[in-house]
Amino acid sequence: LYSSAASDVYKRQEYATQLMEKQKAKYTYGILERQFRNLFKDASSSQGITGEILLQLCESRLDNVVFRLGLSPTRSGARQLVSHRHITINGSILNIPSYQVKVGDIIGVREKSKSLNIIVEAKGKDVSAYEWLSWNKDQLQGTFITVPERLQIPENIKEQLIVELYSK
Repeated sequence: LYSSAASDVYKRQEYATQLMEKQKAKYTYGILERQFRNLFKDASSSQGITGEILLQLCESRLDNVVFRLGLSPTRSGARQLVSHRHITINGSILNIPSYQVKVGDIIGVREKSKSLNIIVEAKGKDVSAYEWLSWNKDQLQGTFITVPERLQIPENIKEQLIVELYSK
C-alpha cells in the first residue's frame, strides 16, 4: 500500500516537472499549445534526436530569427515586426511569425520600415551574432546560414523532459 502511494507522488512530481519544462519552452518562444504540439509532431517524425529537433524548429521560426538578429529586444516585439509586415524573406514581405526559416534564407527589413525607431536603434547596436546567423547592418539583412546545434542554443530548456511528457 505504502509503495503505491509513494509511487503516485513520484509520478505526479515527475509529471509536474515535465509540464513546467514544456510551459517554460512555450513561454520562452511565445508559442501556443496547439502550435507547440504540432512542432513536437514534426520533430518526432523527423530523423534524429526529437528534443533537439524540437528546439531547432523553435529557433527556426521567423519571429525568433528576427529576435536573434537583434532587430527587436524581445520575441514578442519581433513577432509584432513580422505581423506588421516590416520583415522580408528573400525580398518578399512575409507576415507569418511561425514561418520556418530555411538554410540560405535572407531575412531583411522592408525598405519603408528602415526608419522605424526600433530598427534604427537595432542598427546602432553591435549584434553579437550567433554562429548560425550572419548579419549585415548596413543593408539590414541577415542570412540563416545553418540550423543551430543544441550546444549553440542558449535557452536553458531540458528538452528531454518535454519529449517524455508528450510520449506518455
